[in-house]
Amino acid sequence: MINSKELKNRTKDLSILYVEDHDELRNSTNDILKNFFNVVDSAEDGLQGLKLYQDYMQKSEGKSYDIVLTDIKMPKMNGVELTKNIYNINPSQTLIVVSAHEESQYLLPLINLGIEQFIQKPLDYQELLKALQKASQKVINKKEETFNIPTHIVKMDNSFTYNRDTQSLLNQKENVYLTKYEIIFLQQLTENVGKIYSNEDIVDNYKALNESIDSQNIRKLISKLRKKLPEDSLESIYGIGYKFIPFYE
Repeated sequence: MINSKELKNRTKDLSILYVEDHDELRNSTNDILKNFFNVVDSAEDGLQGLKLYQDYMQKSEGKSYDIVLTDIKMPKMNGVELTKNIYNINPSQTLIVVSAHEESQYLLPLINLGIEQFIQKPLDYQELLKALQKASQKVINKKEETFNIPTHIVKMDNSFTYNRDTQSLLNQKENVYLTKYEIIFLQQLTENVGKIYSNEDIVDNYKALNESIDSQNIRKLISKLRKKLPEDSLESIYGIGYKFIPFYE
């Protein structure tokens, strides 16, 4: 369960844009967001959301909202088009997409655009806070000028680290044996922590390295790899793909 006080400590100085066409949901979620964020703006469709985004950048002398939270199916401009437009303005924008079950056909185009976080409708309060926690930590990490851990070191929890340079997994100081295929998989998922990689992405990556793998063997590989990694460090998104879950202290 997400600690609300902890989350507020992360988000109290941050800004968020919320785009949702359903009035009741937008208003109720807006009230929740105001408990956490310094600036909360909301729009009723993608076109209005894009205008607010552009206006905010103009008023803030080029500074964008820290987080954008958007629905997919909206009038005038849907969430996919809004995402494209925002990424054209700011490719590093942190963005969360809210999707209904029947909108699954939009998910792959959004993943291809670079979306890392999805939450499902109807909105669950804890799931919303969990997504906001991940997004806000990502924003904070971007803003930090220095890091205690080198960028080639991926921290998985308080015990496990993966070194991308040496391609080695350590539990405390003990080396954890990895097969060649496990190393290839970890190298890909830790290249952009939090990004969702589809089966096609993974197959193409192995192919580029003159190796072969199919969807069934990807599942077997992940099942074996999970036994070597911290619990919940790899997430499977049904019908979409896989991602590495960042660790936040």
